Amino acid sequence: MPDRDFLAWPFFDDGHRAWAAELEAWASAHAEALSDEHDADGSTRRLTEALGAAGLLRAAVPEDGRLDVRRLCLARDILARHSGLADFAFAMAGLGTGPITLFGTEALKRRFLPEVRAGRSLAAFALSEPEAGSDVAALATRAERDGNGHYRITGRKTWISNGGIAGHYVVFARTGEAPGAKGLSAFVVPADAAGLTIPERIETIAPHPLATLAFDAVRVPAEAMLGGPGEGFKVAMATLDVFRPTVGAAALGFARRALDLTLHRAVNRRLFGGPLFDQQMTQAAIADSAADVDAAALLVYRAAWLKDSGAPRISREASLAKLFATEAAQRAADRAVQISGGLGVTRGQKAEQLYREVRALRVYEGASEIQRIVIARAERERFLAAQEGGTA
Repeated sequence: MPDRDFLAWPFFDDGHRAWAAELEAWASAHAEALSDEHDADGSTRRLTEALGAAGLLRAAVPEDGRLDVRRLCLARDILARHSGLADFAFAMAGLGTGPITLFGTEALKRRFLPEVRAGRSLAAFALSEPEAGSDVAALATRAERDGNGHYRITGRKTWISNGGIAGHYVVFARTGEAPGAKGLSAFVVPADAAGLTIPERIETIAPHPLATLAFDAVRVPAEAMLGGPGEGFKVAMATLDVFRPTVGAAALGFARRALDLTLHRAVNRRLFGGPLFDQQMTQAAIADSAADVDAAALLVYRAAWLKDSGAPRISREASLAKLFATEAAQRAADRAVQISGGLGVTRGQKAEQLYREVRALRVYEGASEIQRIVIARAERERFLAAQEGGTA
């Protein structure tokens, strides 16, 4: 049974509770039924269309331009508990339009957002490259002015979610206003732009639509830029500041499902003349997963609440939430597999599927190692500030 007690926490208002109930009702009826990991492309299209038709993408692509991070987190928490692909479809609608919502001109918003909100088009966020993922300053893709009010983009992007099936890509490229991260800009590039090709589709342990993109002097108008020249890093970080806590929320949903599977197995499986639950080591596993779930939920929803309350940056809190929740979800999934015994490693069983689905969350949108660097640097700054104030 899904945990609803956390909705009484002071992070939420009645609107959030109503939203959670709406999501839960839809997910219970449709999420798993529309998901087939043997057809990741088709599942993503079906789920995006269904979420849009139900009006549920309004939180990911809000008409008023206000991204409520708690709503985003609640959606990913609930959807991931039911289906990893349903969570993926919702998340990419938000991440692939977030830069447009936050930095796009009215013309760009009118052109791209309504179709994604309605579920008729898929969106993608193209930041990572073969030699630049966590180190954004190392991006090599270039966008050069062609002297006629346009830019030409040349380079490669890889590990791009919704690659090959998206209607548009938010692309980050070097425009050279300054060295490193300060010389990047962001552009909205339609999928049918001349010179944009998909040289490779990427298979992963938990199937999702992923691809490498190749840009061969792809021509885009200057009006397709998000923010100003050289503001690409700002666009990327502001977007990730909103969506990084939601990765923790997806992990939380997976961890909740893992705990449910562990409990179901422990209560219903008999061992040595009694329920498996009676074994003390089984109880320890359940207790550890329960602690992981609650701690992850507190960190995720604290970060979301802070952002919604007006905090300009939540890099530390978002990194804490993503780091702990994704690592905790991996532990909870591992326990579910272990308690399930042979079934836990049987292809097609939910515990086995969860184990594979959780693993990628510890890598994308900032690997756990990167989150630790962000957190450590933030702690150093807090320590130095306190020391200068004479309170350390």
